[in-house]
Amino acid sequence: MSVVKSSLSETDLKVVGDALQGALVDLVDLALVAKQVHWNVVGPRFRSVHLQLDEVVDTARLHSDTVAERAAALGVTPDGRAATVSSTSAIGKTPTGWIKDGDAVRILVDALGAVVTRMRERIDATGDPDPVSQDVLIGLTADLEKHAWMFQAESG
Repeated sequence: MSVVKSSLSETDLKVVGDALQGALVDLVDLALVAKQVHWNVVGPRFRSVHLQLDEVVDTARLHSDTVAERAAALGVTPDGRAATVSSTSAIGKTPTGWIKDGDAVRILVDALGAVVTRMRERIDATGDPDPVSQDVLIGLTADLEKHAWMFQAESG
């Protein structure tokens, strides 16, 4: 039962709801991964990588709230529970223990790459059924691609 009624058809709502839920999961996991690496990074570039990781966390948290609220506005209940995130995220496992700064950069390059790839698929999927949700996904993907660029430049 949905207490919020969407103006989208059931078919369009399913496509958009799946896209928003997938985006939410990936953003929640990205924030968790970046924070885990942030706490454990070591090496000569510690400070710059440490601070850069917090920027990713802030971006992911900001956009996860926007995505979840967009889903709720359409009558789709957002699910950011740990079990849901761990079973459906695109991001691989994060190592335990101390993480050398170069490895930290590679972890974020990979994580951001996986998330951006899925976000672009969601952008394509939501264009016709809901340009408003597509716009949300476009904006957040631009921010994630900026972080991906900065981490890639860091690894070069």
